[in-house]
Amino acid sequence: MSEEAITLTVAYGSTKHSITVTSQEDDKSPTVRDLADCLTHLTGVPAASQKLIFKGKSLTDMEQTLSSYRIKSGCKLMMIGKRNSPEEEAELKKLKDIEKSVEQTAKKLEKGFLAKDLQADALGKLDHRVKVAAEQFMKILEQIDALSVPENFNDCKMKKKGLVKTVQDFLAQCDKMEACISDHLTKIQSKNLALVD
Repeated sequence: MSEEAITLTVAYGSTKHSITVTSQEDDKSPTVRDLADCLTHLTGVPAASQKLIFKGKSLTDMEQTLSSYRIKSGCKLMMIGKRNSPEEEAELKKLKDIEKSVEQTAKKLEKGFLAKDLQADALGKLDHRVKVAAEQFMKILEQIDALSVPENFNDCKMKKKGLVKTVQDFLAQCDKMEACISDHLTKIQSKNLALVD
């Protein structure tokens, strides 16, 4: 018997993939493992994380041929599964939690408008808030740095790198705000001294 090829439609999420499955062994019919390997290559979902369903039934035996499940060319299947391993999902969740604390800390940097006679006091308080936010951002950087992400967790590595950049941008913003506040306080103090004279 020559190598057999089966062309299937596999629905994964909102996407439908047309896929041709062949056996990795000569003169054999394609197996569930052959299908899972093709789908890993196509979608990035590891075979161990895939759940393949045909006519409401899960394809659980990886060594069974597709034909033993009565799957032939033109059949439609469904795949459920996540691209990332549970370990990488856990690391991504940690990074998302840190991202939320970045957003909450960033909200503390929002500015408002004040009457001139209240500006010096408000600028002093704002200066304190900016320094506290900068300190929190430094602690967040330490948190991110403490996470050890394995080399093969590409999504986590990208998320971690993006978070570090975001936090560094906010730290730079804090530095600029502190410089502006210092300038404004100096101007207000010199105006007040000029009025006293």
